[in-house]
Amino acid sequence: MSEENTAYDYDLIVIGGGPVGENVADYATKRGVQAAIVEAELVGGECSYWACMPSKALLRSGHALRAARRLAGAREAVAGDVDAKAVLARRTAFTSDWNDDGQAAWLDSAGVDLIRGHGRLAGRRQVTVGDRIYTARAVALATGSVPVVPPIPGLMESKAWGTREITSADHVPQSLIILGGGVAGTEMAFAFSSLGTQVTMLSREALLGREEPFVGAHVAAALTDEGVDVRIGASPVRVDRNSDGTVTVALEDGTALQAGEMLVATGRRPATTGLGLEAAGIDAKLPVDDTMLVEGTDWLYAVGDVNRRALLTHQGKYQARAAGEAVAARLQGAPLSDGPWGRHVATADHAAVPRVVFSDPEVAAVGYTEAQARAEGRNVRTVEYDLGAVAGAALHADGYAGRAKLIIDEHRHVVIGATFVGQDAAELVHAATIAIVGEVSLHRLWHAVPAYPTISEIWLRLLEAYGRPA
Repeated sequence: MSEENTAYDYDLIVIGGGPVGENVADYATKRGVQAAIVEAELVGGECSYWACMPSKALLRSGHALRAARRLAGAREAVAGDVDAKAVLARRTAFTSDWNDDGQAAWLDSAGVDLIRGHGRLAGRRQVTVGDRIYTARAVALATGSVPVVPPIPGLMESKAWGTREITSADHVPQSLIILGGGVAGTEMAFAFSSLGTQVTMLSREALLGREEPFVGAHVAAALTDEGVDVRIGASPVRVDRNSDGTVTVALEDGTALQAGEMLVATGRRPATTGLGLEAAGIDAKLPVDDTMLVEGTDWLYAVGDVNRRALLTHQGKYQARAAGEAVAARLQGAPLSDGPWGRHVATADHAAVPRVVFSDPEVAAVGYTEAQARAEGRNVRTVEYDLGAVAGAALHADGYAGRAKLIIDEHRHVVIGATFVGQDAAELVHAATIAIVGEVSLHRLWHAVPAYPTISEIWLRLLEAYGRPA
């Protein structure tokens, strides 16, 4: 029997019920596709229960307290420190106490079936869950990513915390060693320092090293002011869990550190283990086109972290919206809008990815850094400005410290990259994202007048630093 005449269990099966998988299924279902999600853990995924939501809930109270202390008149009204027990309770509320009943109910209301269990490919258009094989006209992999654990002797045996353990912790350790100077390590250093933990941070390179160099410098200075012991260039050679429950970390220079707990936050990799890719003859790297269709197939999609394009929840959801629409269009024989910036593609993945680190100061960036642009041979000019010198920022906090930078394509006179560091700077990034996606010329940006006195006045100052294009 030909595939065209085969009776399938579903039009679409999505393996992975996090925000990416939910959006693929939802957008396809809205177009008349019969979809099911396969989920082995909690519907809502990493972001809802162990990453985005609980981590930001842990951070927010400390941010609010520091913000109050930066304002004369407000700081005098602040007494005491963050209530750690109340912060943990608020965090738990955002995770619904790690119960996914609400998310599962939403799937039902959206008309998406939920299949509990571990899903893996059994072959072309086949998914195995438990002892049953389901068939579908299309399959989407949305399994996210998992932590990378460095091969340090004793580390695995020490049962150090990963990002899941720290965001779901039921207590605040007296001391904490954090291995890794990326986003997760940096955010948790701020969060647990504000909760009263003595934090030591170990990073082989500058903090947040993928961003502009001034980013790591600003964040490291703020962490030091917070009382965090930031050690750049430190390399652990062994980790041991002691009989009293503490952790000892031996460093390459011969010294050793001891703390109540240790967090390993050294990056993530796509979660492809156990997906049955080999059995289905699929390249384990899951190369995809801009509709998220896996190259060499006409039925398999890979969406979100699993495809390696941009390991960010919001970017995965963006890909999912395009993929869900593309699945429906292909299954229904409708035309595809798959040119750049079309309805069925994730064009922004290539040059307009916004990212925020919820440190204090916040880091917000989109598009290229200067180093990335020059590495591609682009003819660029950069402009920088002291964010604290903007009137709106000075009103926002006494002693406001921050910086902003634009990367300008000199051929087209458009912004291709922007970075902001400062208190509440995350709210600046969407304007930059719109400027990049819309390819708004500098000539036109001069007419986008920032309200006074807001922090957004930084746009005027950056344009003045660049000068009017000829």
